[in-house]
Amino acid sequence: MKSNTSLMRPGRGRKRTAAFFIAVSVLVILALISLFPLALVVINSFKSHTQIMLNPFSWPTSFSFENYTYTWKIGKFGEGFVNSIKLTSSAIITGVLCSSTMGYVLATRRVKTWRPLTLYFLLATTVPLQMFMLPLYSSFVDLHLMGNVYAVGIAIAAWNLPMPIFLMRTYFLKVPYELEEAARIDGANTFHVLTRVIMPIVSPGIITVACIIGLFSWNEYLLTTTLLQSEDNFTATLKFLNLNGTFSRDFSVIMAGAVIMIIPMVVVFLLLQKRFIEGMANGAVKG
Repeated sequence: MKSNTSLMRPGRGRKRTAAFFIAVSVLVILALISLFPLALVVINSFKSHTQIMLNPFSWPTSFSFENYTYTWKIGKFGEGFVNSIKLTSSAIITGVLCSSTMGYVLATRRVKTWRPLTLYFLLATTVPLQMFMLPLYSSFVDLHLMGNVYAVGIAIAAWNLPMPIFLMRTYFLKVPYELEEAARIDGANTFHVLTRVIMPIVSPGIITVACIIGLFSWNEYLLTTTLLQSEDNFTATLKFLNLNGTFSRDFSVIMAGAVIMIIPMVVVFLLLQKRFIEGMANGAVKG
């Protein structure tokens, strides 16, 4: 009986090696293309405005953090980061709680209207945010919530809920019903079943939802610039946009501000990238 090795066609291993090499080469090229603008921003953040205008692709003469300290001071990024943390935290808490409970209800079909609700959330993903701006603005004015960072965070979470709901629904569908049934036999109510039995199992999905909502909240511009009209309540994103003056523009300050804005999200993603990728892969849409 011939071995598996002898049955392989000549040159098949070479073809696989060549295909692997080509695939890796293409991925490396795409990665370099994607990272080049970011690297260019970091390099220019150490140069003066004049040096950037003369040659934005040149290497900086010295690596001084003077641009960063100056940008942090005039841009009031300390105040902006505090507001961003408040807004993002309220959005993440609201988004995780609402998407988890709603995903559980839709997955277990605990309400008779689960089909219309599923269709509603599906259609909500196709509606542009601009359609809700006028009624949302009017509601904030009537409720005296203009400039309230926490209220804006809740509004951002509500707008971004449809996708997290479907993601959490998929996770709940994968949980065996026997676990919930066994917990109920032991005397657990719905709250205990959800928080102590099911939630630990779907924790990768919760982390993924938190990352998605956090990213959207941190970079949100339209809602924040409309509902946070006082500069004292501006988030870090709005503080960064204020660096671009109406009558003047200092690219060294803008580049340093861009790096300051990028660093927190890069650090968070690097710390959670494994769980985030696993969560997105395991949360593939299931009927």
